Amino acid sequence: MKFRYAMVCSSNQNRSMEAHFIFKRQGFDVSSYGTGTHVKLPGPSLREPNVYEFGTPYKHMLDELRRKDPELYKRNGILPMLKRNASVKLAPQRWQENAADGIFDVVITFEEKVFDMVVEDLHNRDHVLLKSVLIVNLEVKDNHEEAAIGARLTLDFCRELEAVESWEESIDEVISGFEKRHRRKLLYNISYY
Repeated sequence: MKFRYAMVCSSNQNRSMEAHFIFKRQGFDVSSYGTGTHVKLPGPSLREPNVYEFGTPYKHMLDELRRKDPELYKRNGILPMLKRNASVKLAPQRWQENAADGIFDVVITFEEKVFDMVVEDLHNRDHVLLKSVLIVNLEVKDNHEEAAIGARLTLDFCRELEAVESWEESIDEVISGFEKRHRRKLLYNISYY
């Protein structure tokens, strides 16, 4: 694989981690992040989410939710999701604090709000390398089924990107072909490091 990828959603739990999991299994150079202020997981009600700091290990969240209500968190898919996440990396990471992780060639987001935050963050960084980075948004609902579909679609898109000689010259065709085949709209932006 010729590119380095970042998968980004709000809490670095579901959509970005499903994509990270699949990409890692396929041998891609991939990392994942969230853009939120905190990591939020569903709780017993909409008004009672489970809130964690970025950097809290997935294993800690898994153990805590197992103690709180194992049936609820198994039924709503949170325990299996956290198990998967813990097998991929230690803890959720925040996009805005990732400068030490190096540069990415392609950043994929799964929500327009997250896309806007990533674009803004990259535009506000010092552009010393003048190395281009492609930011693409594939809108994916934040549930387990849609995350799995979104990860497979993202893999398909990135394989197409890997196949072209120069994404800078071919991006419009790659996007257009993807949108026609999958009937899903993509947003994209180009920024620099």
